[in-house]
Amino acid sequence: MLDGYGGDESKLNDKTLVFKCLDELPTKLGMSKLSEPLIVEAMDNAMKDPGGWSGFIIILESHISIHTFPKRGFVSADVYTCKNGVDIRLITNYFTETFKLSDSECNLIKRGTRYPSQNL
Repeated sequence: MLDGYGGDESKLNDKTLVFKCLDELPTKLGMSKLSEPLIVEAMDNAMKDPGGWSGFIIILESHISIHTFPKRGFVSADVYTCKNGVDIRLITNYFTETFKLSDSECNLIKRGTRYPSQNL
């Protein structure tokens, strides 16, 4: 999971750029796309959330999602995967460069640590 701060408002508000991220990141990570990216506009909810873009792509290894908040200079991304050895530095650098982030935090959560090794 990556949260990015201080991003460029125009880049975070660029639907085409969000699509491009979801379209090319799986390949950069050696993953396989099972769908085209889906991008939708998330409207301002007149409370905490000022709106932005939300996108999602299904990959063979699970999924990747991105949520942008242009007016806050913020992006939140999840690279949810069963693939071991994911290059976290590549992911962090990719989002930092793409959205011109000034800071980010990345949290790795190990899942399925007791995943069965055989079918039932």
